[in-house]
Amino acid sequence: MISLADAEETFGLERRILPWRDPVSVLAPFADEPYAVLLLSRGPGARWSYFARRPTRVETVGPDDRDRDFTRLRRLLGRRVAHDDDAPPFPGGVIGLIAYEFADRLESLGLPRDPDWPDLILADYPAVLAFDHRARRIIAVGRGHDAACAKTAARRAADWMTRSPPPERYRVDQPTAHGFARATAADAYEASVADVIARIAAGEIFQANIAAAWTGILTADASPFAVFERLQAQSPAPHCAYWRLPGRALVSHSPERFVSLSVRGEVETRPIKGTRARGADAVQDNRMRAELIASDKDRAENLMIVDLMRNDISRVCAPGTVKAPSLFAVESYPSVHHLVSTVTGTLAPGCDAADLLGATFPPGSITGAPKIQAMRVIARHEPPRGPWCGSLFWAGADGALDSSVLIRTAGFVETPGGWQFRACAGAGIVADSDPVAERRETEVKVSGLARALTESGQ
Repeated sequence: MISLADAEETFGLERRILPWRDPVSVLAPFADEPYAVLLLSRGPGARWSYFARRPTRVETVGPDDRDRDFTRLRRLLGRRVAHDDDAPPFPGGVIGLIAYEFADRLESLGLPRDPDWPDLILADYPAVLAFDHRARRIIAVGRGHDAACAKTAARRAADWMTRSPPPERYRVDQPTAHGFARATAADAYEASVADVIARIAAGEIFQANIAAAWTGILTADASPFAVFERLQAQSPAPHCAYWRLPGRALVSHSPERFVSLSVRGEVETRPIKGTRARGADAVQDNRMRAELIASDKDRAENLMIVDLMRNDISRVCAPGTVKAPSLFAVESYPSVHHLVSTVTGTLAPGCDAADLLGATFPPGSITGAPKIQAMRVIARHEPPRGPWCGSLFWAGADGALDSSVLIRTAGFVETPGGWQFRACAGAGIVADSDPVAERRETEVKVSGLARALTESGQ
């Protein structure tokens, strides 16, 4: 047991080392339980995943709440405590979902709201299972106001491992959904892109991310968890997530980090801009990758968002610390190649994770440049986005934060007729964009979700 203390309170932290199990199998017995959550990281370089359930406190920001920033997150986290170097990066704390429309609270844009999703959901988890993929071990972590509370929380987390996975509840040789229907017609999407190109030519904006949507309903014997399982088998990613909420569920296999903050105040954001489909064979795949690297259009699109994110994090970083140590790196996933850049900085004294989220939300890669005007243009062409292109994050009482951009994400709502879902995919529109090519790019980006929903699991 490790006891940590700050100037005004005693803080207990307990760790228990457990044998390895696959994180999805640990989640499975609790997949239908409200607030059960798995933050799953897979792929090259991935190390930590987290499972938690039964938060001690949940807060939501709905249409009648007047919150204008992330003060509620700061209040829920409480006084910052020292970090234990032997604990995982997230030793319990707050997991939160920021819907895209929370941006209206930061900038007063008059955005319409998604009636099915609040602007913000925050849940405080005093116990977590941390999966160390590199060391192939699990750490049950408990925290509390004293050593006894921490010990009880860690023991509770360890007990989650004793629950056996339930029997298969759906036919793996059948689709999980009754179709995957366009909610945004192809010609309507292309017309939206053409309008944005015209606005760029007129000097109104430089870039905007315009999305198309798909909808459907799950089969009677399927669930959002079944979709999540299939995605993990087909298309692992660094920022996957499953969060079961009352009457809702979120399934994400995002490749994109939004912002992270270490306990030492190191800030990082990794915007994605620039996409090519994977090739049918090695020769074609290498050609598509080379084409992306050489594309002046995609590099310019990426650089615009790098500059935007540099500006955003500069609002809360110490002067002279913001840099872009990596530009235009190629990351490859089962369906696509992406251009990814990295922007870093050092948080200014007196600022915290809530300030960082407030300075940078919503992510620049899914809005445009200039950000505020791009968001106004987006609102002309899209209904409320809800969780899509918002962010899912964890925030620890030690000051650390990590977050994803909720792309490659579906939101599920439970109705009398079954689980309805909505998924979106967007493309960054610039001056030389082609409406048909951009529409096809959205189809490539959503293809992983489409397969998980409409194809058999075998």
